[in-house]
Amino acid sequence: MALILALDFGGTKLAAATVNVGSRKWLRYERRLSPANANASTDLEIMRSLIYSLLEDTKPAAIGVSFGGPVDTSTGMVRLSHHVAGWENIPLKGLLEEEFGIPVGVDNDANVAALGEHRFGAGQGYDSLFYITVSTGVGGGWILNGQPWRGTGGMAGEIGHIVVDPAGPVCLCGKRGCVERLASGPYMAQNVREILQKESSSRQVRQGGEVLRGLVGDDLTLLTGQLVSEAAAAGDNLAKEVLHKAAWALGVGIGNVANLMNPQRFVLGGGVMKAGENFWQVVRQVARETALPEVNFEIVSAILGDDAPLWGGVAIALLANPQFANE
Repeated sequence: MALILALDFGGTKLAAATVNVGSRKWLRYERRLSPANANASTDLEIMRSLIYSLLEDTKPAAIGVSFGGPVDTSTGMVRLSHHVAGWENIPLKGLLEEEFGIPVGVDNDANVAALGEHRFGAGQGYDSLFYITVSTGVGGGWILNGQPWRGTGGMAGEIGHIVVDPAGPVCLCGKRGCVERLASGPYMAQNVREILQKESSSRQVRQGGEVLRGLVGDDLTLLTGQLVSEAAAAGDNLAKEVLHKAAWALGVGIGNVANLMNPQRFVLGGGVMKAGENFWQVVRQVARETALPEVNFEIVSAILGDDAPLWGGVAIALLANPQFANE
């Protein structure tokens, strides 16, 4: 039975798993947090220890890798990581092929998760879908005519940097009012923090924020997107306002993508997608209002959850080894 090794280099965690070709159940699975001061060398060493712990005396037939950052898929060269230092122009595919002597496929995490959901999750049976991950950032991956579409330079799918509010706050990319600047977890937390800090300094009192302050004991540096979602569910008006703006931004982005590319399905994954039914309702309503009435599409939740990059790694490994073309 042929063995596949799937690897996930995330911004804060590293994971590896093995599976038999044709199976839908992990044989072995290991996950480890990346140290706070990690760089490419430390991450590679941790991943090597995970790999050898998983494999023991077995040898996989192919390796599929999900990487949290831009990748040149044709060469398997990592361009950089937005979260971990030292990944600039690292030939990850070449390093793994040299060490293990088997075919290796490498792609960025959004493209890989799109492949995973298409092959094993919410995209099964669909020829066209757009996968969107909403967590530390907002990214996307395309499946068109049953195949991944990466664009000329591998940059297709960057829905996070569609501008939806030109007068909005400045994003990390330098533009104002990007989807990511309004809808990603860290930026939602930052938006809440700035409003509460402004109120404290000006002694303004507004309705909302009490639940948020209670959750972090008035230490606003502890705020996260997940806590904003929890506070909104508990009725905090400020949290609900920020969450609504995030859902609105994402809905506008999706509606515009629907007009432009007309995929059958939008599959949404990532931590912020646990934000509650009201968030989903706003996303679907705004997307529907933004798109033309004649443009039909569905917005559904990802099925594979945190394992989407690893299952996508399996899919990309199968593509990397020609003997698995029909698997």
